[in-house]
Amino acid sequence: MFDLGSGDGRIVIMAAQKYKADATGVELNASLVRQSMTASNLGLGIHPRVIEGDLLKQDYFIRRSPEPCNLLPVGNELVTPILEKQLKKGARIVAHDFEFSAWTPVQSLSIDDDGEGRGHHLYLYRR
Repeated sequence: MFDLGSGDGRIVIMAAQKYKADATGVELNASLVRQSMTASNLGLGIHPRVIEGDLLKQDYFIRRSPEPCNLLPVGNELVTPILEKQLKKGARIVAHDFEFSAWTPVQSLSIDDDGEGRGHHLYLYRR
């Protein structure tokens, strides 16, 4: 599973801890990458990874389905043609708070309170 715009890595860490997922994040901000790598060293059997880099210059989507996308609308627009080119048919994409304008979600879910007083909206897409 890939997390595009993984920030502090909390999604990749939780995916590895809770679901034993082979989880990789991609984050441009070096400080957030360092923070996520410190947090990910929790003695897990499967170690989550966060790659420091520009997700627009990666070609790893061919191998996996990037489930979470934590990007702003402009990021979603920029990554859309890359995902369309590289993802296999049936791949899943989950967008957090911002839709992909070029695609129609197959499902959406609103979370009013995540336990920390924040609301979220998730959009599921299939290629």
